[in-house]
Amino acid sequence: MDDLGTLLLLSTGAFLIAGTVKGAVGIGLPTTAIGLMTLAIDPRTAIALILVPMIVSNAWQVYRSGEILTAARRYLPFAAALMAGVWVTVSLTANAPDRVLFGVLGVAILIFVAVNATRFAPRIPDAFDRPAQIGFGIVAGVMGGLTSVWAPPMAVYLAARRVPKDEFVRASGLLIFLGSLPLAFGYLREGFVTTPLLLLSLGLLVPTILGFTLGEALRTRLSEEAFRRVLLGVFFLMGLNLVRRAVF
Repeated sequence: MDDLGTLLLLSTGAFLIAGTVKGAVGIGLPTTAIGLMTLAIDPRTAIALILVPMIVSNAWQVYRSGEILTAARRYLPFAAALMAGVWVTVSLTANAPDRVLFGVLGVAILIFVAVNATRFAPRIPDAFDRPAQIGFGIVAGVMGGLTSVWAPPMAVYLAARRVPKDEFVRASGLLIFLGSLPLAFGYLREGFVTTPLLLLSLGLLVPTILGFTLGEALRTRLSEEAFRRVLLGVFFLMGLNLVRRAVF
């Protein structure tokens, strides 16, 4: 898309919706924004635009959730594997065609839907927590390095550990924030982030924050279960469309 005005309009709408989703349910910012933007632009540009809002919104989420050092120590193996996986994957897949990114992103979104729709995850006992963190962290890193979306394996791990709601919000914010750092540096190094895209990404903080504020307000007024079902239905259609674009 060469028309900067059209790109600005599209991305502003996408991030307003994505911010609303994150404010309402605590996750889903990159999944929503990229799923919407890739309807009209290439995935590399969409991922470049998500970087600043993703870093800032999750830093804010971590700050508000508190107990940052405790959470960082608890999830250090997952975070280390995630960050390494993202960095290596961005480096090795810099020349991957759009079809591959569409396919992986579509599958990632469909897994995200399945995980949240079924809420099924075998319990991981304390004795196996460290290897589980490393394993899920590597999978999340590979998925994140390709698509910037690593919520599915992260959500499965946290569900399998039976973490309470507040801990889920704290851990997911921390892991998304930490994983977004090597993703941003990798995209800068590979030249996917240009100065105009970086400036636009900074500007997209405004609709993201507005949406986040709206989503927090909606959380107290709408049925969380009804909202979740509608959201998962939309994600399901976006995931199918991305897989379709990867195939033909």
